[in-house]
Formats: sequence, structure tokens, C-alpha cells
Amino acid sequence: MATSQSTLAGNGAEQPLTIEQLLALHPYPSQWANENRTERLWIYDLPCPPEALWPHIADTSRMNRALGTAEMTFEERDGKRWGSARPGGVQHVWWEVPWNWVANQWLTCTRIYERGFMKVMYAIHHLERISTGTRVYFYFGAVPRGAFGKAAMWLGFPTLKKAFDRVIPALGAQLDGLPPAVLTLPPPALSDDAEARLRAQRAALVNEGLSKAAVDALIDWIRTGDDQDLHRIQIRERARVWKLPEHDLLRVALYATRAGLLTLSWDTVCPHCRGVRDENETLRDLKAHAKCEACQVEFATETPESVEVTFHVHSSIREIPDVIYCSAEPARKDHVRVQWTLPPGSTETVDPHLDAGRYTVARQFAGGWYLDVDEAGASSVKWEPHPAGTVVSARQTATIELTNDTKEPSLFTIQEATWSDHALRAGQLLSLQEFRDLFSEDYIGADVRLGVGQQTLLFTDVVGSTAFYSSRGDPAAFIEIKKHFDEVFAIVAEFRGAVVKTIGDAVMAAFVNPVDALRASQKIHAAFHPTRADTPIRLRISLNTGPCIAVRLNANADYFGSTVNIAAKLQALAEGHQIAMSEATYASPGVAELLADMKAEIEDLEYTSKALPAPVRVRLWTVHRA
Repeated sequence: MATSQSTLAGNGAEQPLTIEQLLALHPYPSQWANENRTERLWIYDLPCPPEALWPHIADTSRMNRALGTAEMTFEERDGKRWGSARPGGVQHVWWEVPWNWVANQWLTCTRIYERGFMKVMYAIHHLERISTGTRVYFYFGAVPRGAFGKAAMWLGFPTLKKAFDRVIPALGAQLDGLPPAVLTLPPPALSDDAEARLRAQRAALVNEGLSKAAVDALIDWIRTGDDQDLHRIQIRERARVWKLPEHDLLRVALYATRAGLLTLSWDTVCPHCRGVRDENETLRDLKAHAKCEACQVEFATETPESVEVTFHVHSSIREIPDVIYCSAEPARKDHVRVQWTLPPGSTETVDPHLDAGRYTVARQFAGGWYLDVDEAGASSVKWEPHPAGTVVSARQTATIELTNDTKEPSLFTIQEATWSDHALRAGQLLSLQEFRDLFSEDYIGADVRLGVGQQTLLFTDVVGSTAFYSSRGDPAAFIEIKKHFDEVFAIVAEFRGAVVKTIGDAVMAAFVNPVDALRASQKIHAAFHPTRADTPIRLRISLNTGPCIAVRLNANADYFGSTVNIAAKLQALAEGHQIAMSEATYASPGVAELLADMKAEIEDLEYTSKALPAPVRVRLWTVHRA
């Protein structure tokens, strides 16, 4: 046994835990507990809170790379994750037991080896809040495989200790960096051709009228970013880090993809572990169903969260290898705030200090019930097999008692019920006109029903079209309709929407943001105002907000569902220069406030139909008086 401590802040008045005390908190796996093992405990005091350290301590893949450990590969077989590596040139193969952790507090990792120096390895990373910041414990205990394995570990641990002494103090001093410099690698030198292309495309993208700040940020990151970050570029996350408008950066990424600097992939995401299962280079490659080998579940792409869109650096510019140095479960499942496999008949109490919000408490990823964390909740909660949908309220400081009353080990999870808003969803692209224009050759598979989440559908309709066609004749009427389409299309694109299709002389458009849809509607009516003399065309508009799915129709991505049907039917309540919007649209964030600012004349109506289970409340806005 060896213990070491580095103190970077304060006087270290609090006594550190011993190995025995640490193992009392996180017991060694029972089936190996009585075997002779080689173990080390290294302790560091860092001048920062546990919450700031946790994302980096939990990202053990990036940490291991900085420490200089061997590259690992993983595969899923029969519901188990198997890892392999060649430390010291010797092949190691192991079963990666599901990790246990409580976010911001601790994690444990167990590996059971088929080949290599060890029979089993058990690791603990424990964060303890102290007066000067955080005391971090790194424990490694391995049962060697014979004398050779024991000698190899005795020789290897000092080298690993030196690496920890180099990395961990630097980490504590560099938390202002994203990520800290000690956890990054310098970028490779690019070829002269790649550098020339980046310079040329920087100028070309700016000449397209794209944001120069967004172009510069993306081009510089392609050149200098860390491989671990560039493997899957999440545009929404980058926009927040760089403090750029998300729409500006997304436009740059799309044009950069067409220019051959980036590639785009449609990634299927498991609803349980939320891990990426398939990366599809085009929309047409996306399948209707996918399977997660780790969770042993099949899932469809009908839900909005089942598909994420990511970007990658094109290999002709820079090779970005998908290199893994650890399975890093807590970092890859950041939405899971507690994961703990309990032995049969055991009970454990956790004090997770959850942020306010809604969580799902589940056993073996199945079913589960909601835990709402707020100031008025209970101070303690016990695990019960509540029916799905049950809501239990708890304080942020509440303790949660987990009990495994079965005869088999059970994995308990407490995970955020809401999905990350860093991800770019399919609906955010399909409702963007520039995507449809730039990637018009892409299409949805014939059997795919792609969930696109909440959309606001806008329908326009020409008022008095029958009389208009009769008075002008079809050829002249068509010219006027075509001109009006051009104006409407431009306004839809200006407000970050997309034209889904035209139906005769009507337009169907989609928007992610209901406020954008309302602003576009108002500007469309302003374009065809009552006193306009060069065209007789006047319009009525209807809006509805709700979930949709995208399907393939005539090689185009069309939207389908009751949200679309109601949006179209509400046109019956509007006349020229009016907007009929459903209560769902009116109640969306920012809509009522915008209408109040505009001093809009609003009439309260109701739409009824035998095809609908209940009447639809409608707000009618008369934008202009004829």
C-alpha cells in the first residue's frame, strides 16, 4: 500500500481518509474482497469546488489520455461492454462492469479481466468538499494475475503516480479553460493544401454574406481544436461557448459542409443510455429503427430525441481519429446523476444534491417514476416501484433511499428527465430553408417517420382565388401567383423558417420558434397590404403549434400529423389580412407579449369539427383593415 498527498491550497486541516475508510464508503467488489491485491491511494487538495472539478474528473477518457495511458477499444456483446488495450505491449481484455457514481461526489469502476496482468481492477475517484476547495482521492486496487502481473503493477504504478502529480495540480489551476490546457493536445500541422483551402473558404464564406465572427471561430477551431472535441461537433454547444448567435453558426456550418470543409451526420440516439448508436452520412441513410446493444433495446426514429445532427471535419482537411482511452461512463451519460448497482437485499442512501427540476428514477432502465426537485418537497424519499408517471416531490437536499428487494443485482438510476439542449435535432434542420436549399438532393427513406418535435406550421391562402383566376385567366394568374410565392418564400427564410410545400396557390411553412412564425405572418400581410396596387393578391394566414413527424412525399421532406391538419383547417376562420392562430401558438413563450407590444386587435373564437375530439380555441388577429 502507498499513499501520497499534494496540498495546493489551505493548510489541509481536515484529516484525509485512509484506504480503509475509503473502502468502507465504496467497498471492494465482494467476490474479490478477500484476494491479495496491490493498491494505491493518491490524494490532492485543489482550490476549487467539486462541481467545477467533476466534469473533468468524470471524463476519464480525456484524463487518461493526458496521463499517457494506452488507447482502448470497446464493443458491445450480449448486453455487456468488452474492452481491450495493450499497455506495455501486452494484450488486455476485460468485461467493463457498469460503473457506479453520484455526480459531483464519486465514481467507481470495476473491470474483470480475461487476459492481462490482472484478474480484476477496482478504481475509486472520490471528491470531498473541504474548507479550501476539494480533496480528490484516486484509489486503484488490482488483484494481480501471478508473479509477473504483480511485478508489472509494481513497476507501472510509480509511472502513473508521476503522471497524476503532473496533471491533477495543473487541472486545479486551469479550470478557466474549456477544456483545461493540461487535458488537451496540440493540434497536428496541416498540409499546405489544407491550409490553402481553409484560407480560401474563409474568404468565400464571408463573401456569401455569412457572419465573419462565426466563420473565423469555426475555421480557427478546425485548425486548432482538440481531436476529442472535433470528432462530433455540436453547433449549439459551440455557439454558447463562443457566445455567437446559434443561427449564424449553423448557417456557416451548413455552407462549410457544402464547401467540403465539414461533413454532416444523422446520428440515432438510444432513449435509455442516450448514447449514439449509428452515424448516417446522409438523411436517406437513416433507418426507421435502430438497436442499442448496450441496453438491449430497439427503438424507432419517431421521437424528436431519437436523432441528433452533428458535424465532422472533412478528412481531406484533417484526420480526426475516434480514439478512446476509457469508457468514461459518467461523462458520456451526463444526464444520469446517480447510477448504482445494488446487490440483492441491500439498501443504500444517497444524498445527490440535485438541481431543481424533474428527474426519472428507474430500476434496470425500465419504467420509472418522476422526482420533482423543488423547495417544497420532502426531505427524504424511499425507492418504491411506483406506477409509471407517478410524481414524487423532494428538496434539493433530500436523501434518497434505494432498496434492492430482488434476488439479483439491480441497477438504479436517477437521470434528468429533459434532454440536453446542446443537441441539434432533425426538426431544427428540416425547418430551416437554407438546409432545404443547400441539401435539396437529400431525402427521407420511404419507411421512415422522423420525429421533428414542436413545430409551428404556417398556412397562407389567396383570398378570392376563384374570382381571381376567372378574371385574369390561368396564364396571367399563374404569373401573379408565382411572384407572390417568391415574396412569401423570402419572408419565411428571413424569419428562420422553411417552406415545406405549396398546395395550389397556398404555402405551407414550418418554424421552430412560434415568435418567428408570428413575425413572418405579420410581414407577409404587410407585403400584401390593402393599398398595394401592383397585385390584387391578398392573403389569409393560419398558425398552429405542436409535435410533428417528417415523412417522404415526392422525394421531399413533408410534415404530417394532427398539428398540420389543424393548422390548415383554421384558415376557415380567417379573412384577408387576418391571422387565425390556435391557443397552442398563442400560449407559446413570447407570442402574447409580442401581440401586446404591437397593440394587436385580437378576437377570441372557437373551431369545431366532428373530426376533432374537442373544440380548438382560436385567437384571430386582424393585422390590417381592408
